Amino acid sequence: MIIICGAGITGLSLARELVKQGIKDITIIEKEASLGKHASGRNSGVLHAGIYYTPDSLKAKFCLRGNLLMKQYCKEKGLTLIESGKVIVTKKESEVPVLHELYRRAKANGAKVELIDEKTLREIEPYAKTCEQALYSPLTAVINPKEILDSLEKELESAGVKIEKGVALRGLKKGKLLTNKDTFSFELFINSAGSHADRIAHLFGLAKQYRIVPFKGLYKKLKKEKSYLVKGNIYPVPDIKNPFLGVHFTKVHDGTVYVGPTATPAFGRENYKLLDDLGIETVKILWRDLSLLLTNEKFRNTAITEIKKYLKANFYRDVKDMIEGVNPTDLLPSKKVGIRPQLIDIKKKELVMDFLVIKDANTLHILNAISPAFTSAFAFTEYVVKEYILENKE
Repeated sequence: MIIICGAGITGLSLARELVKQGIKDITIIEKEASLGKHASGRNSGVLHAGIYYTPDSLKAKFCLRGNLLMKQYCKEKGLTLIESGKVIVTKKESEVPVLHELYRRAKANGAKVELIDEKTLREIEPYAKTCEQALYSPLTAVINPKEILDSLEKELESAGVKIEKGVALRGLKKGKLLTNKDTFSFELFINSAGSHADRIAHLFGLAKQYRIVPFKGLYKKLKKEKSYLVKGNIYPVPDIKNPFLGVHFTKVHDGTVYVGPTATPAFGRENYKLLDDLGIETVKILWRDLSLLLTNEKFRNTAITEIKKYLKANFYRDVKDMIEGVNPTDLLPSKKVGIRPQLIDIKKKELVMDFLVIKDANTLHILNAISPAFTSAFAFTEYVVKEYILENKE
């Protein structure tokens, strides 16, 4: 039996790929009562197109192919797919060289991108602003993440995969999984538990140098009367030293334009509201944050900048140079919030920038499955199954 822990996009995609390879007797255990409660259901719904990532990284290798496979899936299943493209704009002259670096990375990754001038930008996004040049990504698209999760759930259950909800992994005893309900034996255990993946790896004595530091992504939404200002996706040039893409404008499937997310240090792995998920681990997380603040300049600069965006004036200041016609009063509160479970290397005191796969005996652990994990899921799990599972069966 194969046990997969976590029914987010990575866990579901792994099960789907295993089924395609003719492997049966798969059970997914999921601690929540329904799917999409965390990162897979709370992301921005953007299918990325391979622009940002360092060539030869796992993110670079699988983002574009994942984009194409996910689009194909949406078309086959009749799911929401808005092929609206994306522009990345510069707010000031000093960002132009970084824009060119993004263009270089995108080309190295095989992505379809164009450097465009202000006139062409206005043809694509009439109200977007930029300094000198912008980057256009026609392959970027918008999907409805929860639709995809629901579709995968039905497909897997039809194929005989068991999805056991409300089952939380508590520990190990004599090689068996102890949960809040039953005890599970396994021939192969796959850890795709998202924000809890590091803790589960630690149960098996692995990945001891890695810890999750959660970042909260807060969104605002554009006043409905101003939604015409955005046709698809308007992104800023990010700080490429960090894995965050910056506050951006995205028009989703129902016509709402979300503005976000921020990337502020959170107090817990599921700290969606101020007092959610507070406990003993909050102290440990705060200690990790403090350690990074003192030792890692990139983290310190990001944390300070992002915390300031809790103030509406600073949030507005961050986006006002990206688009014309938006006033502070046009940015409305939103209930949309997500947690990015960012992995750090506590020995190096650095953020881990790529997906991480650790194989040991009959266990496999997927760590740092953060953006573009949803986009990359089908391609990334093809690779994981081929390189780490089928290889051992031959």
